[in-house]
Amino acid sequence: MAVLILSSSYTGMASADKAHTSKSNSTKKFYSVIMQDGADPWMYKHSDGFYYFTKTTGNNVTIWKSSTITGIDDAEKREIATGGQNVWAPEIHYLQGAWYIYYAKDDGDNANHRMYVMENTSADPMQGTWTDKGQITDTTNRWGIDGTAFEVKGQLYYIWSGWEGSENVSQRLYIARMSNPWTISSERVEIAHPEYAWETNHQPNVNEGPQVYVKGRTINLLYSASGSWTNDYSLGLITADTRSDLLKPASWNKRDKPVFASANGVYGPGHASLTTSPDGREDWIIYHAAKFDGSGWNREIRAQEFDWNRDGTPDLDEPTAANEQVSLPSGEPKHTRYEAENAVFGGGAYASSSENGSRGSKAGHIDQPDSYAEYTIKIPADGSYILSARTANGTTGMDWSTLMLSVDGAAPTPFYITNKGWENWGLSTQLLELDRGQHTIRFSKGDGYGEIDFFDIAPVSGRK
Repeated sequence: MAVLILSSSYTGMASADKAHTSKSNSTKKFYSVIMQDGADPWMYKHSDGFYYFTKTTGNNVTIWKSSTITGIDDAEKREIATGGQNVWAPEIHYLQGAWYIYYAKDDGDNANHRMYVMENTSADPMQGTWTDKGQITDTTNRWGIDGTAFEVKGQLYYIWSGWEGSENVSQRLYIARMSNPWTISSERVEIAHPEYAWETNHQPNVNEGPQVYVKGRTINLLYSASGSWTNDYSLGLITADTRSDLLKPASWNKRDKPVFASANGVYGPGHASLTTSPDGREDWIIYHAAKFDGSGWNREIRAQEFDWNRDGTPDLDEPTAANEQVSLPSGEPKHTRYEAENAVFGGGAYASSSENGSRGSKAGHIDQPDSYAEYTIKIPADGSYILSARTANGTTGMDWSTLMLSVDGAAPTPFYITNKGWENWGLSTQLLELDRGQHTIRFSKGDGYGEIDFFDIAPVSGRK
């Protein structure tokens, strides 16, 4: 998304007519969505305090770097070419003093999906060279995706989802030892396959998206099962003891029911990763879910806090309801919130009631070329800020719509809103470089139609 760089010296009509800022309040709340579009999220918090994030982005691998969980959408990012197609579920890891990205790609034919790895020895993965280390495979060289690496008692292991043979009958989870972060050094061993009713209710049967988290002596293997294109997609859990032989299938114990499934207006949650809040006091799950009931592979990225059970397994509970406000991750800065209905309106735009709006109202009807909703904000210090708006779009026949965002009378830029339906709120963001002082924010007519419940302004720390 574009970065708008503005100075508070603008003295155009809107600023001159208003000597005071729009009504605002300080908040530590948000609505769980952290990216309005995307799938297969992986978020890793490094020892430098930054979050490094990846998701499926097409034919490349893209890395985001953020000081906060909720600021990831407009964080610094880097795109890395792969030379392949259909790049799925990349993950970034820091192992043995270097950075590694594991990903799957093919040549345009899904039957040729295989797993690959690249390395970066720079301290900062946003800098330096990413070197292709080639394919990572066992001797069978079968179809494989969703590879993840982890270390237990000084030994590296690799777990992935693959086919038993050469046909797409079911996806199984396999484990193998590694001699280094880019080499598998043992035969693959199957540790799980679709077997329970909730895993075998769609064809082909699927166990995929493995992620490993060690808590005490408990190895937690979260995975996704059922049809990823359905509301039935859910998270399952398999556990092992750190003292066991991890290459023996009997060491792994699978739960017979999902541990995280559709609920509270959130559908098809899956492919999760776990991390901690900026101050390390809370544990958070980052996952994708369908944008609306039955939307299939049209997904968004969500986040919520979770607890741990006494036995060292995660207590994920249920997805937070789509219209329930929750606390920001501990250690994130407060947001300054501007309720959209408090705008200065023009060109026929106006506020109306909202069934799911934060305060029962919203700004909309920005339908004509001269329609707008305008706000005057106050910025406490020079710096980078993220404007994050709770937005809705139900424009018929359009996957995306836009409002046009202008700051201090500058040329407007598109403010993208994914199509989830009216009153099914998502998240649109924009990175702004702002000087200390007052600034005027204006939303005007773009392509299609969009509504705003509110927008937050939050500072970005640690950005270059």
